[in-house]
Amino acid sequence: MLVPLARRTLLYEWRRFLPAALAIAFSGLLVLVQMGLLVGLFSTITVYVTASAGDIWAGFPGTQTIDAGRPIRADTEVFLRLHPAVARVERMQWSGGDWRSPHGDRGGLTIIVTGIDTRDDGLALAHAVTPEQRRALREPGGILVDRSDLGKLGAALGDTAEIGGQRVRVVGATTGLRAIGAVNVVASLETVAVLDGLTRPSEDVAYFLVGLKPGAETAAVVRDMTSGRPGRAFDVWAAGDLADRTLRYWILESGMGVGVAFGSAIALTVGVAIASQTLSAAIGGLIREFATLRALGVPASGLRRIVLAQSLWLAAAGLLLAGLLGAGVLVLARAYQVPVRIEPGMTLLAVLLVLGVALSSGLLALRQLRRAEPAMLLR
Repeated sequence: MLVPLARRTLLYEWRRFLPAALAIAFSGLLVLVQMGLLVGLFSTITVYVTASAGDIWAGFPGTQTIDAGRPIRADTEVFLRLHPAVARVERMQWSGGDWRSPHGDRGGLTIIVTGIDTRDDGLALAHAVTPEQRRALREPGGILVDRSDLGKLGAALGDTAEIGGQRVRVVGATTGLRAIGAVNVVASLETVAVLDGLTRPSEDVAYFLVGLKPGAETAAVVRDMTSGRPGRAFDVWAAGDLADRTLRYWILESGMGVGVAFGSAIALTVGVAIASQTLSAAIGGLIREFATLRALGVPASGLRRIVLAQSLWLAAAGLLLAGLLGAGVLVLARAYQVPVRIEPGMTLLAVLLVLGVALSSGLLALRQLRRAEPAMLLR
């Protein structure tokens, strides 16, 4: 009887409880959006791995994040090819420089150039660069730019520009390769060599991507390649492990993760404060009704159950509102190409936090029930 009573009271007095539902919804939404922005921003760094089809990556020993790897020797490829489960090995190269726009109306911008194999079935950035775009990269000086960065660079498809004093031409536009701060540019290994002032691809390689034969177990191959070879000049990682390592480094070591945690704590604290005050005011406005229930024989524990049940119903309403608002935020983020990434685990955490906010608010509001005594009905 008490739970339906709590629900009916909420529906009848919805104006009293609406601010609490909004406070709970916005606190959960703020936490979820902050986490989504954090993971989304750092996913622009892991995109080199997640947008590639390589099963295993080989790079400098001890690399914590993919963007901080140092070059390894080209003869590493020989070792990788010796494993019987390896089907193919590709190079991926890094370079960089200052961008000079074709119209001369932009100052120098920092450019990160990724050199990839231009075969149609290349592993590097296989999910971001189409076979047609790979063929276009075979043009000397041909580059690809993320579509969202064309305006920043002051360039359009077909324009020529300069990177580090070398002439390049925008032969295509990608989607999903937007970077934090700098601008991601994709080129062939041969073009990267020219940008570095070389006549042929360098003997030092940023990473090797390894494609395994069908049926090969990635974890077993990684163990084979790493066991019994101390002091080697490179490390190997499964693609998922390298992406997780990079994301973990940026969240835990960069300081930005701590900042988001602090902001989320403030959002939750404010949500609890507003929701508890709203619940307290609502209960205070209904105190005579609660006193009537006491006079009818409902124990104090029953009144507490009513308030806590109302808190859970408010949490459900807050989750519904947060879901609708969150969907709108994601649509806006996609429209403006803002990197927001919502994972199932993040959603579950937000739900648990919303429930925690609602229950905490309800517990803090219970103090109002001390006034709900039958004697007050005689005043």
